[in-house]
Amino acid sequence: MKRGQIRHEGIVESVEEGLVRVRILQASACAACKVASRCHTAEAKEKIIDVTVDGREAFRWEKGQTVTVCTSETMAGRALLLSFGIPLLLMLVVLVGTKMAGGTEGLAALMMLFSLVPYYIGLWFFRNSIARSISFQIES
Repeated sequence: MKRGQIRHEGIVESVEEGLVRVRILQASACAACKVASRCHTAEAKEKIIDVTVDGREAFRWEKGQTVTVCTSETMAGRALLLSFGIPLLLMLVVLVGTKMAGGTEGLAALMMLFSLVPYYIGLWFFRNSIARSISFQIES
């Protein structure tokens, strides 16, 4: 494994020209625990990862094949910043700003939640450019 990479094993779900969809099992830290089957807090979720490949290169893989999907820690950090860091900062700024402007706690909470609407609409509009900047590869 290269330093600074995040890797997950997965199974190819579908293959199209220029796109391979891989199903991975994203496990929380406790999902790998030996007593996880007896514990109700262990979590594991299936995710579908879209891996963009050049042209007909996608047909090197077949449905059902086990592959390793990887990305850099930098790209993972960028994804975390966009999905959690910036919204948290935005909510805190709106919360503090509303309280400093004399708003009630209820108003501050509502303003904080509604401030996320334009942010996530913006993410949706820029989803294609974000998808190009945060990419995955399949290891050969």
